[in-house]
Amino acid sequence: MESKVERKKRMKNIGYWVVVALIILPFLFPLIWMVLSSLKVQADITRVPPVWSFTPTTQHYRAVFAEHDFGHYIFNSAIIALGSTAFSLVLGLPAAYSIARFRQTKFSLGILVARIAPGITFLIPWFMLFSRLRMVDTYTSMILAHMLVGLPFIVWVMTPFFEGIPVELEQAAMIDGASQGGAFFRVLLPLTGPGVITSSILAFVFSWNNFMFGVVLTGARTKTLPVAVFNFMAYSEINWGGLMAAAVIITAPVIVIALIAQRYIIQGLTAGAVKE
Repeated sequence: MESKVERKKRMKNIGYWVVVALIILPFLFPLIWMVLSSLKVQADITRVPPVWSFTPTTQHYRAVFAEHDFGHYIFNSAIIALGSTAFSLVLGLPAAYSIARFRQTKFSLGILVARIAPGITFLIPWFMLFSRLRMVDTYTSMILAHMLVGLPFIVWVMTPFFEGIPVELEQAAMIDGASQGGAFFRVLLPLTGPGVITSSILAFVFSWNNFMFGVVLTGARTKTLPVAVFNFMAYSEINWGGLMAAAVIITAPVIVIALIAQRYIIQGLTAGAVKE
């Protein structure tokens, strides 16, 4: 027979999972609805009340790739996201190191302003500049635009990591014959690995999901996935099946990356906040 302690423990576990379900369901329901809708025919998607029993179809996914050239848009998004993340790391890691080691508060404040300022404030000057340079609808313009988001983020994530590493480690490496640059690459960067992984993943996700710069700075050649999804919304009607299938295609890589790297993301976001 179940004891009072065991009953209390079981009720506590049930209450815990009920609370977890209540928190998670509002976030999971749109994803579940999106996936189910992408597998329905157009008539079932718009039917009221909703249809829960249906025969799945992949026609919308086939149409997305066959009729809308989504493979090209995936390639564009990948090139731009990888390029902006890579260049943001090249510039952001030394900048974060400089801020941490030399207490450059004014430089840090400037990075903060760039981080919190709405992206739309940069959009018109960016478009005018690229128009004069004939760089609209190029990968270069999109990579530079997305760096406005990724670069400040990487600097602000990595600065606490460099601040948390004792300067004596760097000095010891320089005494052993390493230059300051060598100490940075051989000692500091390996120790800040979780932060580098975390900032890289999140900067990539921010770029992958960015819509605002893409809708203004891209054309047929460099159009990204978020902008391509907008094509399914016409004045007369909305292609809900294609829209949902396209949304699944955009969301799936981000979810997969988050699931694979969640341990590094949590470790990176928490490690930078702890100082000895």
